[in-house]
Amino acid sequence: MSGRRLLAIVVKELRQLRRDRISLAMILGIPIMQLVLFGYAINLNLRGLPAAIADEAGSAGSRALVMDMLATGVIEPVAQARSPQELMDLLRAGKIGVGVAIPRDFERRRHEGREAVQVLVDGSDTVVQSAAMQLAQVPLDPVLPGSARPRQIGGGRIAVVAFYNPERRSPVNIVPGLIGVILTMTMVMFTAVAIVRERERGNMELLIATPVSRAELMIGKVLPYAGIGLVQTTVILLLGMWLFQVPIRGGVLDVYLAAILLILANLTLGLLISTKAQSQFQAMQMTFFVFLPSILLSGFMFPFAGMPKPVQWLAEALPLTHFLRLVRGIMLRGAGLLELWPDVLALLAFTAAMMSLAILRFRKRLD
Repeated sequence: MSGRRLLAIVVKELRQLRRDRISLAMILGIPIMQLVLFGYAINLNLRGLPAAIADEAGSAGSRALVMDMLATGVIEPVAQARSPQELMDLLRAGKIGVGVAIPRDFERRRHEGREAVQVLVDGSDTVVQSAAMQLAQVPLDPVLPGSARPRQIGGGRIAVVAFYNPERRSPVNIVPGLIGVILTMTMVMFTAVAIVRERERGNMELLIATPVSRAELMIGKVLPYAGIGLVQTTVILLLGMWLFQVPIRGGVLDVYLAAILLILANLTLGLLISTKAQSQFQAMQMTFFVFLPSILLSGFMFPFAGMPKPVQWLAEALPLTHFLRLVRGIMLRGAGLLELWPDVLALLAFTAAMMSLAILRFRKRLD
């Protein structure tokens, strides 16, 4: 064992690492990203849940109750509703997570000590369901200027009703999300190494010599993996229904269409990565750099509503965020793709942008 030769090897590896800018960026970027995500973006103390309020009573007491609920910071009105049915439609479309229904006879119910208000919650997210329970603690009797504490008339006057997962079973929420997580991990990784593998094996020159256009080559790389993604989707759906009794309340065709949208988005993202990476190892590193924020910010592990606004804007650029809204809306709430059209358009736009960038970068690297 020669210390001099050993030192030479160490210096050589450090110099090679210094030239490998992608690996160097991963060494510094991954711990920084994890620290920022877990320390700043992840928040289990939910505030500002998207909500709508249907106040059919329109009395001074009902308006005071609404102000008290808003003062808790738990909910934030993002839509308008005139009836409980409109609240249910908004819940089903995923536009709100909480709906507050105040009936016309609110004052009479309140004085009689009966259930006077219903808080309708999208129970497909158990964390949101738990946060909404705080609204049941808001007193129905308003505190008027110069008066004492509100008179307690009866208990259970604000009822929290959870839809779509009243048993609060975790698999009902997790299994649909796992479809997106697995497709993101595998599809991006498969195609991230596609072009790099051809280059490392010496097949790229042969492909260039053929009359196949660059767009045909890139699309041809994507299509076989799309079939693999559909097989994975089928396996997860069957196991989820068999082992965990996860329902599919919407159309099965809609589930597969949503899966195809995510598959195409991830495959085009993988192709873009493959045009940047110099080796298969670099391609896998870059895949992990994309996968980590996707799983943390999409709403799969941590509630989306608990993240700061800038982080939510960043999460909107991730395909998994939109797919989770689609698949949970279809499977758990029985919504259709047309009702969830903003997320459909977001995935289509992402796919078109990534494919265009991949083709442009591929042309530059071959010219």
